Amino acid sequence: MQRSTISTSPHAEKLKLLQTRLSEVILGKDDVIRDMLIALLAGGSVLIEDVPGVGKTTLAKTLAGSVDLDFNRVQSTPDLLPSDIFGFSVLNP
Repeated sequence: MQRSTISTSPHAEKLKLLQTRLSEVILGKDDVIRDMLIALLAGGSVLIEDVPGVGKTTLAKTLAGSVDLDFNRVQSTPDLLPSDIFGFSVLNP
């Protein structure tokens, strides 16, 4: 009986390398990096909420620069809602 080997696609390898490199720039945010890469592949948007000074802007700029995309940032106030940016309501129970 022959054993079949599962080969990793070149795209998956590049994606894993990108994830590894981003994890080297931003420490301890592996879940956020994964979510951003999923949104990138799906053609979606990401709203990152966290306390000041944890690398949100650095992560977004690094990801955009790594894949040759434009970077835009929205500075918000506490009364700004996700629907004000995206144009639809986001349910977060």
